[in-house]
Amino acid sequence: MKKILSEYKVGIGDINYGGHMGNDKALQVFHDARINFLKELGYTELNMGNGVAVIIVEANVKYKQEIFLHDILETDVWVSKIDRLKWTISYNTKRKNDSKTVLTGSTVMFCYDYHLKKITKIPEDFLAKVSDS
Repeated sequence: MKKILSEYKVGIGDINYGGHMGNDKALQVFHDARINFLKELGYTELNMGNGVAVIIVEANVKYKQEIFLHDILETDVWVSKIDRLKWTISYNTKRKNDSKTVLTGSTVMFCYDYHLKKITKIPEDFLAKVSDS
């Protein structure tokens, strides 16, 4: 599957009372990486083509290392699984200066038609773009 590398700089709003990145901010790093991934493919979370958007139905995070203020994080993003109506995006985040993996995880997505208020098929164009070339 096609992979995209996304970069994120840890800011003061990401840091908790322990002096490292808060656990809740991992999903923000993944969100930023997912937006960049979709943009690279020509999509947004609100426009996957055919009048559909995406919704997250599950999120998983594994915390591997502490993350500190001003760390530059590099996240590999790829579609790791596709079922009939849902797809999984996987994330592998490393700290740029030492290449240590700091976060891994995934989000399970559905395509959703907000006008009809229902889950819909994954657009064929998207499937073609994320398949092995």
